Amino acid sequence: MPKEKSAGAIIYRMENSIPYYLLLHYTPSNEGKKGQWGFAKGHVEEGETELETAKREIAEETGILDLNIISGFKELEKYFFRKSYGLEGEAKKKAPWVFKLVVFFLAETKTKDVKISDEHIGFVWLPINEAVKKTTFKNSKKLLEKANDFVLALK
Repeated sequence: MPKEKSAGAIIYRMENSIPYYLLLHYTPSNEGKKGQWGFAKGHVEEGETELETAKREIAEETGILDLNIISGFKELEKYFFRKSYGLEGEAKKKAPWVFKLVVFFLAETKTKDVKISDEHIGFVWLPINEAVKKTTFKNSKKLLEKANDFVLALK
């Protein structure tokens, strides 16, 4: 089974002592779909550390450069998906399953204005309850709650 590894971060900024989390709206992979809401992440390139990947991907996907990586937080997200981009009909149904491992860090920024890449169609900064509701996948919701608990413990 093919495997892929990515790295990214759950990004937050403080406003009136409340953490606001950045969610990116990914471009839909199929026509008629809404696209998912999640975190900045991308493929680990050869010779790159997970942290280097996370910083590069965040810069590429959001334009955010002022990141304070919060030490002590590193979480893994694991899932399977079909690699069916660009395929149609029977070929799409027979697309191989891929095991995906994503390493997530926690990062604080002071930047409010985000410059999204063409991989995304929108972004939003939300407090925890709204962010959890908007996040598409169950694993990501749990990850966001863990990150929020970590942020609150820093105070």
